[in-house]
Amino acid sequence: MCLGVPGKVVGWIDRTPLFSKAEIEFEGVRKVCHMACVEDAEIGDYVIVHAGMAICRIDTQAAIQQLDTLQQLFNSTGET
Repeated sequence: MCLGVPGKVVGWIDRTPLFSKAEIEFEGVRKVCHMACVEDAEIGDYVIVHAGMAICRIDTQAAIQQLDTLQQLFNSTGET
């Protein structure tokens, strides 16, 4: 099973095709992710990230809903 998690693009590091990278924020934690599949994403956009690679853009409302669902799952298992 694979899990893609929504994250918010907060800054571009490199926009070179095939090697593009951006800083993505996940609930306050920032990670550098590869962006070759979503080179048209802009700062403030949400993307789905799997294994360090952004695989698609997602609208803000859907991203927030998915993050809320993940938070509810963690809360129900006692995780934070």
